[in-house]
Amino acid sequence: MLHLSTSSGPSLAAWRDAYAAGAEPARLLAPFLEIDPGDVAWIARLDRERLDRQLAALAERRAAVGGDLSRLPLYGVPFAVKDNIDVAGWPTTAACPGFAYVAEADAGIVARLRAAGAIVVGKTNLDQFATGLVGVRSPYGAVPNTFDPAYVSGGSSSGSASAVARGLVPFSLGTDTAGSGRVPAAFNNIVGLKPTKGRFSTAGVVPACRTLDCVSIFALTVDDAARVARVASGTDAADPYSRACPPDAPVAPSPALRLAVPAQCEFFGDAQAQAAFERARHAWIDLGADVVEIDFAPFAELAALLYEGPWVAERLAAVAEQLARDPDSLHPVVRRIVEGATAYSAVDTFRAEYARAALAARIQAALAGVDALMVPSTPSIYTIAEVEADPVRLNARLGIYTNFTNLADLCALALPAGFRDDGLPVGITLIAPAWHDEAIAAIGQRWQAAQALPLGATGAAFPSQADSLLPAPPAPGVVRVAVVGAHLTGMPLNHQLTSRGAAFVERTRTAADYRLYALANTAPPKPGLVRGDSGQPIVVELWDIAESAFGGFVAEIPAPLGIGTLTLEDGREVKGFICEPRGLTGARDITEFGGWRAFLENLGATRPAGKE
Repeated sequence: MLHLSTSSGPSLAAWRDAYAAGAEPARLLAPFLEIDPGDVAWIARLDRERLDRQLAALAERRAAVGGDLSRLPLYGVPFAVKDNIDVAGWPTTAACPGFAYVAEADAGIVARLRAAGAIVVGKTNLDQFATGLVGVRSPYGAVPNTFDPAYVSGGSSSGSASAVARGLVPFSLGTDTAGSGRVPAAFNNIVGLKPTKGRFSTAGVVPACRTLDCVSIFALTVDDAARVARVASGTDAADPYSRACPPDAPVAPSPALRLAVPAQCEFFGDAQAQAAFERARHAWIDLGADVVEIDFAPFAELAALLYEGPWVAERLAAVAEQLARDPDSLHPVVRRIVEGATAYSAVDTFRAEYARAALAARIQAALAGVDALMVPSTPSIYTIAEVEADPVRLNARLGIYTNFTNLADLCALALPAGFRDDGLPVGITLIAPAWHDEAIAAIGQRWQAAQALPLGATGAAFPSQADSLLPAPPAPGVVRVAVVGAHLTGMPLNHQLTSRGAAFVERTRTAADYRLYALANTAPPKPGLVRGDSGQPIVVELWDIAESAFGGFVAEIPAPLGIGTLTLEDGREVKGFICEPRGLTGARDITEFGGWRAFLENLGATRPAGKE
């Protein structure tokens, strides 16, 4: 199997760098034709016909954009797809051979990723019909934990998590109805992104509970998961549960980060899991977060409804025809669960919905004063033998910190959180209201950079800042703006950005034909940026601000300054500060300093003592 040897590890950056250096997709992807047939993480594997067909389509996409790979953000990047998600020309089994069919079209999310240049290299194993959090309920075999094969990998997206954790692919698709995109992330030391319901299309996904289902993303880093998520996002007319992100969705947490934790956590006697969560809690405090305790009771009550209430009838609705036609094709545990749905009536369903709505309202109120809720991703971990001996009870335990999220319309991000004393990985999960996806991704990036844990089970080091990709394009509903003077970090007007929830993106420079001037008679002192026939690159900061807040920000900009379009040294164009020509009267040309901060530092160094 291919392992790219770069300082970026097996990441999106590694693949981007390889193609930027002139590597050909056919050469880099050929090793995926040799996926080990004995590797239980896979159900269907790449073959020559499927590869050639995708390479031909990729070449057409590259030609259509004139060879500009920046317009194909996932160009030639391999990914794995959980085998309850359709890929055109590939079988979809949902881990039930008797249910299998060959998909005629890509699922909505697969189509979006392939349009961005990504290449499907295999379909992955799962708990049958996505019913389980353990990864052992499959006729194709139990997927082992990547750190200790005696332990469960987590499910239901077991194969997708395993493939990422071992560095076989930089990202994969899972699904998450009750925690299937988060539990396997925790057990394999990777990132699991569970989006807001409706952010990703579920058209072409074999349903588990259709009103709750989400497609999820596994990656080695939050940065990679967030980049893939931005490509995957978008409404889909083929999915009646698809939703558009509102324009006022936050793009960053509050400047004074505030996290909630359960006032009491249940670990079912697992002292190592409890100690790991306490370490994570104190690590956040060390990072400057305000960590507050909240009542977890409504979350726990809602979590119990998913497995102990009539939502199991949705699982029966998804497999009823298969159950009637060939009941023996279902895994015994899965069959027992879905057959239990017949005990619930329509009245039971409505009563449960009323309870769900009431609990969800309490949960939304509890989260109103914090940036996110932090919980253990799981309360413990079990061996495969333990789960097979007690399949329902132990599976239910694993969902106590995950089951409530979709019922309460929340988004979540599972993060690596170090290792137990026995060497097994543990995870934490950040949970926030719907459409706070970008905000919790920013929190997660901060956490992962501070922890700098090895990536998955690869042994590769967490990438340094120098190895990171160029920032992804702004999310929908977000404006990326370049600031050059008093709005820079630490400068007098930076609060006009942070108070509106703007998120810092990067420090970069303009193209080489800009000049910078210190304007006369401005308070606080401000520069003016002008593009002309000559100049040099000028340092700017890029910030992302919600479209709904952008107008108010612009309204505070005084003449002769305004917002126009700036060109950066790498060719990107962003909105940014410009200056009217009349504002240059009496201004000092400070282009030689290369930026406002450097000019002020020089001014302070050369100003005589005691002078303002």
